[in-house]
Amino acid sequence: MPLSPLDIHNKEFTKSFRGYDEDEVNSFLDQIIKDYEISIRERNDLEQKVKELEEKIGHFSNIEDTLNRSILVAQETAEEVKGNARKESKLIIKEAEKNADRIVNEALNESRQIYLENEDVKKQGKVFRTRLKMLIEAQLELIGSDDWEDLFEEAEEEAEMVE
Repeated sequence: MPLSPLDIHNKEFTKSFRGYDEDEVNSFLDQIIKDYEISIRERNDLEQKVKELEEKIGHFSNIEDTLNRSILVAQETAEEVKGNARKESKLIIKEAEKNADRIVNEALNESRQIYLENEDVKKQGKVFRTRLKMLIEAQLELIGSDDWEDLFEEAEEEAEMVE
């Protein structure tokens, strides 16, 4: 166990005939006691500072660990967000492709329908033209026939009878 300043102060030496000067020894011991007390105080102060610094180091180590965990969580979250965004973009693209296919198919069906209707109108137009032509030809035949002459003669005869 180390000596305390009190141990040094209370230390008694045996006296001898030709020993050291007692006042000089006491004065020297008093100086040692003062220096020893200063050393002990400094040591205690340094131990206290070491303890405080160790606590700060512990605190900062905890903060560092927390920050590292937070960074890892943030990185994992960022990767998860990226993954979800990729999945969502793929879904959006697939849906857009489906919609585009549907729109193209509808447009093709509509164009086929319009084409068929156009062809039908052309056929009906040809039929109408043929019928009209036949009707006109029949009317021209009727106009060119001798029946008109007979009709005119009958009309004249009737007119003469009336007079």
